Amino acid sequence: MNVRQVVPFLRVSDMERSLRFYLDGLGFTKKLQWIDDGKLRWCWLDLGGASLMLQEGAGVTPGSMSLCFICEDALALHREFTSRGIDCSEPEVGNGMWVTGTSDPDGYRLEFESETDVPEDTKLSEL
Repeated sequence: MNVRQVVPFLRVSDMERSLRFYLDGLGFTKKLQWIDDGKLRWCWLDLGGASLMLQEGAGVTPGSMSLCFICEDALALHREFTSRGIDCSEPEVGNGMWVTGTSDPDGYRLEFESETDVPEDTKLSEL
């Protein structure tokens, strides 16, 4: 197959603010970038096997999309993100997966999910 992956392309309102969130807060790394007139205009970010592209500019529609990252351990990511000051939802089981989420500075909802055999609707605080 020629198609190997899908990489969401998010238009952001403030690249520096978004990079602080994705790099410092969530732990993404910058793989590629386009700098024009000394300003970062576009970048490709990786977190494990997941990727995102960010570009500052027109077309920002806050909250119009959710991205689901399928992970090995969503609970570990929740601990990691909150230790970096990111406000994440309490992990809860839905559809056989632990789910925790946050929103980026432009309102895009990011969900991190991992499979579990814990009963549906269980919250982490209930364990």
